[in-house]
Amino acid sequence: MRELVLVGGGHSHVEVLRRFALDPLRDTRVTLVSPTRYTPYSGMLPGLVAGHYGYRDAHIDLEALARFAKAAFVVDSVVALDASAKMLRLETGREIGYDVASIDIGSTPVSAGIAGAEHAIPVKPVEDFLARLDRLEALALERRFVSVAVVGGGAAGVEVLLALQYRLAGRGRNVAFSVVADTPTILPGHRPGVRRIFERVLSERGVVVHTGSGAKRIDRSGIETADGTRIAADAVVLATGAAPAAWPRDAGLHVDGRGFVRVGETLQTVPHGDIFAAGDVASMDGHPRPKSGVYAVRQGPPLAANLRAAIDGRPLARFVPQKEALALISTGNRYAVASRGWLVLEGAWVWKWKDRIDRGFMARYRPKD
Repeated sequence: MRELVLVGGGHSHVEVLRRFALDPLRDTRVTLVSPTRYTPYSGMLPGLVAGHYGYRDAHIDLEALARFAKAAFVVDSVVALDASAKMLRLETGREIGYDVASIDIGSTPVSAGIAGAEHAIPVKPVEDFLARLDRLEALALERRFVSVAVVGGGAAGVEVLLALQYRLAGRGRNVAFSVVADTPTILPGHRPGVRRIFERVLSERGVVVHTGSGAKRIDRSGIETADGTRIAADAVVLATGAAPAAWPRDAGLHVDGRGFVRVGETLQTVPHGDIFAAGDVASMDGHPRPKSGVYAVRQGPPLAANLRAAIDGRPLARFVPQKEALALISTGNRYAVASRGWLVLEGAWVWKWKDRIDRGFMARYRPKD
């Protein structure tokens, strides 16, 4: 009996499990290790924050999906890997051996270089963020005024800010919002047309935008930026770029300049052919792509095929990710912006389109009893 261990319940691994459920591996025991039973779908997180979705709408039940795939499910976190012994060590001290392993553990917001980052509310892990968000909402209900600053001017930061603003405004409270970005503009990885739309939306909703100087220090009263600007805030949300876990690097897996696990076109790690990686934790040699759930989802099918091939001892197939992906960015209310290449669209109909796509995606991972 061969052992395949899936580390993390990310967007790539849920597709791997679905495919193994439909076409089981022979003579192989599959184990999924995840710190939580429910894994969030990133595409619906802003809608969950805004209140358009309930918790179950935006989360995949990993235990049910693993059961559907006849896989063992372990609620724990991997903290170390011994590639020579082919062994994973868990936070509880348990050890799990593998013949083939795959890593899909996502990422966390970048906090390195920000003094006092512990005073902020990071958007990941999502479970912790949602719990602290409930407390922030209670604070807003208790007081006549509260101010919130979001650190991070990318799509994640802007979406979370607008969703949070919509949620708190719906409670009838006067809440001031600001966004802090170290880039010259918000949404630096998007087309000018997309940036113009969100600059308009933020202006219309009274959001103060600070660009060109990132957060240097965070304390209980707000943020100090690198250029010395002081931004008052009762709460600071950290939605900066992605940062990787340290244990894959410590295990001897090769990483890129930012610490993400290097993989080739087969999604095998460097230099260990029996360890794969996908999603935000991975960086594909020769094919750099943004840390986005869209790319993680697209890696699911080739990852499943190559894990099956590795278990069976067959040649692996090469996978080259698409150069551009459809971006669907919501504005807090039931309104969204779509872009791909030169095409930029906006409207309530775009949000409905996005909602259908997201609900369709989630339906794939809800096994019917």
